[in-house]
Amino acid sequence: MPGLEWTDGACLHDVLARAAAQTPGVLALVSGETSHTFAGLHARVQRAAAFLDDATDPGARVAVVGENHPAWVECYYAVPAVGRVLVFGNHRLAPAELRSVLERSGASMVVGPRRELDRIFAAGPVAGVHEVVDLDGWEHALAEASPIVPTATDPGAPAWLIYTSGTTGRSKGATLAHRNVLAAVRIANACRVVADDEMYLLPFPLSHIAGFNVIHHHARLRPVVLMPRFDAREFVATVARHRVTAASLAATMLHSLLVLLDEEPALVADLRSLQLLAYGAAPMPVPLLRDGHDVLGVDFHSGYGMTELSGNAVFLDVAGHRRGLAGHPEVLVTAGRPGPEVDVRLADDGEILIRSPQVMIGYWDEPDATAATVVDGWLHTGDIGRFDTEGNLAIVDRKKDVILTGGENVSSLEVEQVLHEVPEVGEVAVIGVPDPEWGENVCAVVVPRAGTMVDPDALVAAARARLAGFKVPRHVVVVDELPKNSTGKIVKQELRAWLAAQPERLGARR
Repeated sequence: MPGLEWTDGACLHDVLARAAAQTPGVLALVSGETSHTFAGLHARVQRAAAFLDDATDPGARVAVVGENHPAWVECYYAVPAVGRVLVFGNHRLAPAELRSVLERSGASMVVGPRRELDRIFAAGPVAGVHEVVDLDGWEHALAEASPIVPTATDPGAPAWLIYTSGTTGRSKGATLAHRNVLAAVRIANACRVVADDEMYLLPFPLSHIAGFNVIHHHARLRPVVLMPRFDAREFVATVARHRVTAASLAATMLHSLLVLLDEEPALVADLRSLQLLAYGAAPMPVPLLRDGHDVLGVDFHSGYGMTELSGNAVFLDVAGHRRGLAGHPEVLVTAGRPGPEVDVRLADDGEILIRSPQVMIGYWDEPDATAATVVDGWLHTGDIGRFDTEGNLAIVDRKKDVILTGGENVSSLEVEQVLHEVPEVGEVAVIGVPDPEWGENVCAVVVPRAGTMVDPDALVAAARARLAGFKVPRHVVVVDELPKNSTGKIVKQELRAWLAAQPERLGARR
């Protein structure tokens, strides 16, 4: 299979440089009406590197903000190529949160669309930021710069600085070295085979660690198609326009896509080139996988990882999904098996610990948090897991999402999987709510499937038929939508705060 190999001394920009040398005329990046070959993208990155080298000091942090656009990808390579650190700015954050990220990272330059920059700086200057470059200014800077060949960079030096989603508190800046990201790419290459003719669509925000898939595909000499943001109708149009064969989707994205296809079945024909859907960020309900397979006829591949792992570390491959969909659904509730160079073990309390060269350097400027999270080389993931008899790792729950009721631990994910089997349930989040007698009660917050209504009593009865009594929801709250972060992951912390402020929405205990 064609692709690139590299040594431990390689850096991120080496991936693009070698791709440009090996396949200069092959398409590398598509975004709207803009497209670049590997040679064209490499030339732009060389110009960007020259501009950044002149405009910032060695070691400086350069932030990118806004929806997906080609400058993101150019900065993926160019910023660390000249010994600077790229700060990922999540445009879904409130202006105050983004300003906090810029301040805490010590960013001296910010690049992004004018409307996003205006939103961030409406409250005034941000301490430490000396240069603000909109996308027109970025294009002008690249046109004026003379290309440079980046000098050798320390593969152990910081390359990317990504602030975690903050679903359980204030975000922390995971610092990823060149070698961490390239290790994640190397491991992904071994577990998620990129087809020789693959046309890959990435609708996830490039401000998320899912962006490592750009490097992954470039390392296999294959192009990446970007969407500014996920939209189900635009997803269909983009697949049809570029004959996309593979894409990554979160569970909530796939749900939105299937709702659209249910309303407009003729659109399925526009997706006939699609062969593979990869997913991560959050578990995929088994009924949703079945529906996706039945409607789209595609294969599935999943990866379990996190920002602190520079990408994915545990994989359930196409064969595993086929087996699961063919009558072994127990396989589909697992994350699969660790990739090469990945060691996984469970702590006494069931927490998943991972040791791998893809583990981050640490949290930016937070030595205590780093020491508590990476212990003797083992990353404490904050997830509770178990291994099945075949060696597959199942994610039981986030430690902070486990519900303690009457002295019993309840996995919110287990309850959610059962509730997803109820036909009227479109989306569901299970959380714990305070109870003076039991400590916590199980609460299901449900979005009905389009065109249906959820009967709370029927939902509870369905759960009671499948689950132990202490796992059955005592409260059912029906809502129009669930709070989500930029990757489509449901933010349970916001749900808990919302219900704490409006306890009357819980209704009577069931």
